[in-house]
Amino acid sequence: MNRVQTLLSCVVLTLLCACSTQTTLIQGGEGRLASSEMQNFFLSGVGQTQSVDASSVCGGSDKVAKVERQMSPLNWLLSVLTSGIYTPLDAKVYCTS
Repeated sequence: MNRVQTLLSCVVLTLLCACSTQTTLIQGGEGRLASSEMQNFFLSGVGQTQSVDASSVCGGSDKVAKVERQMSPLNWLLSVLTSGIYTPLDAKVYCTS
């Protein structure tokens, strides 16, 4: 492989490996997406917290299927471009039918 192919392979692997998702299953797992918001953190989120009231989004705690926090490729790119000063994460709430 030449240098361009090697560099391109490294960039693609870095982009694929940089995404992460934390999921908490509450009522059986799958459901419909009810809320998706980008949460803003600074300095890589050290010492910072943000909350989503899943029971109010779904209309009751018994209707919450799962909650997710995800670092998407866009979140990763924004974090890299700002050297970790701005680090957004996506918060998603899924409700049962």
